[in-house]
Amino acid sequence: MCVAKKILFVVLDGAADRPTVAATTPLKAATTPFFDRLAQDGILGIMDVIAPGTPPGSDTAHLSLLGYPVDKVYTGRGPFEAAGVGIKVRPGDIAFRGNFATVKDGIVVDRRAGRIDDTKSLSDAIREQLDLDCEFLFKESAGHRAVLVLRGEGLSPKITQTDPKHVGPFLYSKPIAKDASARRTAKIVNDFTRQVSLILGNHPVNVERSRSNLLPANAVLLRGVGSVPHLVPFEKRTGLKAAVIAATALVIGIGILTGMTYIPTKGATGHIDSNIDEKVKNVNEALKRHTFVLLNIKGADEAGHDGDFNAKTHFLERVDKALSNLEIDDETLVVITADHTTPISLKEHSGDPVPFLIRGQGVRADQTSVFNEYIAATGGMDRICGRDIMPVLTDLLGKGVKFGA
Repeated sequence: MCVAKKILFVVLDGAADRPTVAATTPLKAATTPFFDRLAQDGILGIMDVIAPGTPPGSDTAHLSLLGYPVDKVYTGRGPFEAAGVGIKVRPGDIAFRGNFATVKDGIVVDRRAGRIDDTKSLSDAIREQLDLDCEFLFKESAGHRAVLVLRGEGLSPKITQTDPKHVGPFLYSKPIAKDASARRTAKIVNDFTRQVSLILGNHPVNVERSRSNLLPANAVLLRGVGSVPHLVPFEKRTGLKAAVIAATALVIGIGILTGMTYIPTKGATGHIDSNIDEKVKNVNEALKRHTFVLLNIKGADEAGHDGDFNAKTHFLERVDKALSNLEIDDETLVVITADHTTPISLKEHSGDPVPFLIRGQGVRADQTSVFNEYIAATGGMDRICGRDIMPVLTDLLGKGVKFGA
């Protein structure tokens, strides 16, 4: 029998959940005939993406699923976000995620500035007027998000963030290492914060927002600090020519920093209104030129964070319908999984295992015929760790490395 030659790896971001009072989850409640057909033809299991009981971030989760040793290569989320918005980060750069926010009298009153959705002119003003004691790059991302990159000698990621992550007193950065580079970097970040507040305070966009009873975007909160990591290219690790199809800067950045080809999708938003059909068209084309395609679909995670059971359920049904148009043959291994669990009850990531299925040539199909957290726990793959899935897949491609004589 011939072995499979390529892999389609679908990550349903945050799709897994915990049971409600009715003992169900959005994935179990959803009508998903395409997923169930793959389950019937394939094998299921559950997976601790990082480790049992450890809630993964989407950054560490994707690195783990791609086979990277997270404890050795992960430095912070900032570098991936920066790469994902098009900044060509370099070794030694210090990068941050940023939120345009509303601060009043030293108190963060809204971390997302009323979910502002267009910050280009604000970002232009920051780029034009900011004067820091090092080279910097600042760029807006989707909605209220942005990234900051500091570049030069004598910089360190060993500092605290300025984002309190909740409504409350504004934070200033402090060094967490006793060296001059950490002290200097914290000083630069605090100078950034002070200058941005002055630049944005009377910006015409914020004057108009205040006049319209909208929250002004008068501050930028920084978090996810990290130095740009050294990552062995995915193709060198696996022998697979890879592409990434995603809407979020984070996943795009992970793809770029691991050497994948990024394929943009018109109408892909990272929200529940994302154009999944267009993503599927891009996947079908990408599989003609690549032997590994990473597809991330984000909306279920957003619904989980919002605590909206019905929205999460309906979104998963829409995903299932869209993915039924995938042009996959016997030479393609199809993987469906989640990067983490985002329970409706928590509105945050949890350490619960996620379900996964593998369908394709060489797979020992089990007796399952439905894809959800409950049935996956009875599947033939049992329970594995996230770092194990790529070796399983590459072995199914006939690329496994023999251990021993």
